[in-house]
Amino acid sequence: MKFEDSKYSTQIEYRKEEFSFGTIYITEHFLLSEFNEGIHVDYNIASELISRFSNFISKGVKIGYIANRYNSYSFDPQLWVDFNKDYDAFIASAIVTYSNFSYLNASLEKKFFNKSLKRCKNIDEAIEWIMNLEEFKTRVNQN
Repeated sequence: MKFEDSKYSTQIEYRKEEFSFGTIYITEHFLLSEFNEGIHVDYNIASELISRFSNFISKGVKIGYIANRYNSYSFDPQLWVDFNKDYDAFIASAIVTYSNFSYLNASLEKKFFNKSLKRCKNIDEAIEWIMNLEEFKTRVNQN
């Protein structure tokens, strides 16, 4: 299920950014990616994303990341190592998988991500998990 088809698209305020390789949704608590069928997420795509969001991720903002993988595409897991070395924006990540193969790929990526990474069966599970992270509960209580 795409983010815009989920109940959360009407419950959570978001901004939509479109790229030739997919779409990113930006909310107060998370970024959600939906990449196009058949692409390979590599250093070039990561660089374009970092360039577009560098102002956002370099301000010390702490957010979650959700990869909604309803399309089949490949991802270079080394990108997690490089990103985590240069930026500290993501407090946790959720990968929504729709097939056994995608779940196995997410399991491999989990080994490269040095923070909490949850493999989820649907977008609702991923968003609920991210929104219920302790870091966000304390932020809400401080406001």
